[in-house]
Amino acid sequence: MGYMPITPFGRTVDAVLLQQQAAATEPSPAVDKWDALRALAAARKTYHLSDRDITVLQALLSFLPAKTLDTRTNPPVIHPSNRAICERLNGMPCSTMRRHVARLVQAGVLIRRDSPNGKRYVRRYQGERVAFGFDLSPLASRYGEFCTAAEAEREAQLALKRLRETVSLMRRDLASLTLCGMAEQPDLPVWNQYDDLAQLTARTLRRKLTLEQLRQLEIQLGEALERLKSLLCPPQPTTETSADTAELNTNDAENEQHYQNSKKDSFESEPQPLEDIEAKQQTKIAETTDEPKAMTASMDRPSNAQKNHGPKLPLRLVATTCTELATYAETPLTSWPDLMRTAETIRPMMGISPPVWEEAKRSMGATEAAVVLAAMLQRFSEIRSPNGYLRHLSAKAVEGQFTSAPMVMALARNEAA
Repeated sequence: MGYMPITPFGRTVDAVLLQQQAAATEPSPAVDKWDALRALAAARKTYHLSDRDITVLQALLSFLPAKTLDTRTNPPVIHPSNRAICERLNGMPCSTMRRHVARLVQAGVLIRRDSPNGKRYVRRYQGERVAFGFDLSPLASRYGEFCTAAEAEREAQLALKRLRETVSLMRRDLASLTLCGMAEQPDLPVWNQYDDLAQLTARTLRRKLTLEQLRQLEIQLGEALERLKSLLCPPQPTTETSADTAELNTNDAENEQHYQNSKKDSFESEPQPLEDIEAKQQTKIAETTDEPKAMTASMDRPSNAQKNHGPKLPLRLVATTCTELATYAETPLTSWPDLMRTAETIRPMMGISPPVWEEAKRSMGATEAAVVLAAMLQRFSEIRSPNGYLRHLSAKAVEGQFTSAPMVMALARNEAA
């Protein structure tokens, strides 16, 4: 080709395009065109290109017969018409195609080699090939730059992914430690602040965050976790072991074994005096006479199981964990009476009989029974017989072996996981 045009037909040119064209004229080794496309696709964000821009470039590369881009022989100039390009792009509108081509030219991936009249064509003069159209030389001359940018983009994406995983794990720990603090130290007012931070962080992680935004979240969560650890696990004073502590002997021969005879002989106990026997008989007669009075007094005095000490969990934790209960409430659950009224409403719906419910309120307390009912409703599909299950929990509460805190904490952990 006798002369290589610099300015496009009917379009303005700037200094950036001139620099890119000057770099494309330098000879470069042959490069596989599809390798160059893959490298540019991986680094497209660096050059502010979209996936549609890369798709248009792929269609343009398909018009090049050779598999490699070799700028040392002839410039790789293609000359398809707009109609042919749109057909290869599965019917993309011509205006959309031209807009994507303009972005490729602005990024320095393509160079316009326009003819005197702006048409794209190829002619041969005595064996010399003259082509006007799109020059693909920048893909070969800037291939090393594209590869470097692609590797940097992969490392940035990997760092972003790792930091996002770290922030997600820190948020999970913050939520779990906050629930633990609410259960163990419900009087402290700081748990609501940390719970709000965990929920806001979960909402923020739904968006596509930058590396700097994730670093800010990491710092904020790290400070909150350190404060939580200091509240839940305060440092214990170290005590030095006394030098005068006797050293334990582990020799079997010197260990003295304790012997206990389970079959006690009758002569080991002294005979009971006759006066004591008569006194016990008189006491038994008096107890038998006053038995109705004693039974009445015992019925008037509530047992330890019947005393309503209330649940050890804050109402906010119960309301946020047992969310199914709020769907049956007429008003928001802002107080314990609201919770108990809603429990009375859903009790017949769950198939719990009135005697079992009254027994649960006597053995656990009205508030504690309402919390247990809310926890049962949250996992209602897993309980075969709610009536029998509540009766079993009431029996354990009478023996002092049941509280509602483990049920609610288990539900909170499952929801936070």
